[in-house]
Amino acid sequence: MEKHILKHFLLALSVFGILFLSACQSLNSPGVDLSSNASQLPAPITKAPSSPQTAFKSNTRTSALQPLSQSDLSTGGVKHLSLPNDLWERIRRGFAMPVLESDLVQDRVQWYSTKPDYIERMTSRSSKYLYYIVEELEARKMPSELALLPFVESAFNPQALSSARASGMWQFMPKTGKNFDLKQNVFRDDRKDVMASTKAALDYLQLLYTKFGDWHLALAAYNWGEGNVTKAIAKNQHMGLGTSYLDLNMPMETRMYVPKLQAVKNIIATPEAFHLSLSEIPNHPYFQTVPLRRDIDVTLAAKLAEVPLEDFKALNPSATRPVLLAAGTTQILLPWDNAEIFQKNFETYTGPRMASWTAWIAPKTLSVSEAAKTIGMSESELKEINNIPQKMLIKAGSALLVPRTAKKDQDVGTQVADQGQLEFSPEQPPGKKLKVKVGKKDTLASLAKKYHVSESQILSWNGLSAKSTLSPGENITLFVASKATHNKKKASSKSQKA
Repeated sequence: MEKHILKHFLLALSVFGILFLSACQSLNSPGVDLSSNASQLPAPITKAPSSPQTAFKSNTRTSALQPLSQSDLSTGGVKHLSLPNDLWERIRRGFAMPVLESDLVQDRVQWYSTKPDYIERMTSRSSKYLYYIVEELEARKMPSELALLPFVESAFNPQALSSARASGMWQFMPKTGKNFDLKQNVFRDDRKDVMASTKAALDYLQLLYTKFGDWHLALAAYNWGEGNVTKAIAKNQHMGLGTSYLDLNMPMETRMYVPKLQAVKNIIATPEAFHLSLSEIPNHPYFQTVPLRRDIDVTLAAKLAEVPLEDFKALNPSATRPVLLAAGTTQILLPWDNAEIFQKNFETYTGPRMASWTAWIAPKTLSVSEAAKTIGMSESELKEINNIPQKMLIKAGSALLVPRTAKKDQDVGTQVADQGQLEFSPEQPPGKKLKVKVGKKDTLASLAKKYHVSESQILSWNGLSAKSTLSPGENITLFVASKATHNKKKASSKSQKA
């Protein structure tokens, strides 16, 4: 019996020896670069995790292989591959864009590094969105530096709105947003939507990189427009000049754009070098999607999810109104642990109706007072809830938010919820309506003086902004007093002077 046991023991020991020698040989094989940097390893493309814990295991990237030390061999210990400690480390490992070195980069590094409170606010806001962005970048095999671009664009504020009307975390202009299927209607603005705007931004950046073959030029085009970058390159080529990002003649905003991103990258790479510390962001999902099956007030949705209203709005910033219309907003984002809470509370909700508001379509062009009377609201309340400017008519077919009643208790249909618009036209003032063609020497001021109206009236009547200029040959609308009234005013003025 003892010989039989000894025979099996020696056999098992010999198998272990063979496996050990094989493992050592593979580690020393020329096909494995033991000195390579971890950031050179390809990013894994993973499926959506079922929980934060499985997400951490399946989506983290390992560092470069390291040879076993003599002590490891002698003690029989196991060498563990390192996983990113947090999301910052994961981002660092995915850096793949060329380093930009210039005085402007140093200037922006200096600017950011002297504002630790600003860095803290930005990184704190980013903690809700960064994991999702990094996941999307890795799935597309794009440089992880691009996850830092919203720091430059909006300081990671999904509600950001620029003076040029660019909106959201990725700062899409209205036209560009529509080009990438970001819907903008009276009930929601997808330029602010976390998932939709991220997809659109990465689609756009991939398209620009494909066109220019250079990430710095792609970023310049994202900021300045691809047409402008193309013209700048063609101009330099014609003059025999270089065509890199640093060679092109660009507006100062675009010239500073990539240096800002490089500065943020430098700080994220080694925050301790700038005497800064970054708040840890766990390397697992912050939010998950939850289907929305009924129209529901934003405040009630936050309450059912047991999430502070501010946090709910931060994850669902595209909801620009106090109600979510399920036919248009088919899902909401909730912190991971609150998604199940929301679904449970939603199913067992027994309170009053979930939505206090519904949509009403104007049957014809109406004044605000006429619409308010038809709906049964006060004029001031109708103006406030629908953001109606002064002295405007509501155009026929416009969708307005109105209180939901027993007679109007159905959820809003897809056509209105997904495409509803609210359009206005200026109230027609008293006087004669004139169509005037702008002459070569005409200006806003000269026309206002000639027709005895104010410049602001001309702007209002023609839907122009204060920065607008008139072009020769352009037709504009004016409302002027009748000739009799005009002569009467002139006569009155003369008698007063006498």
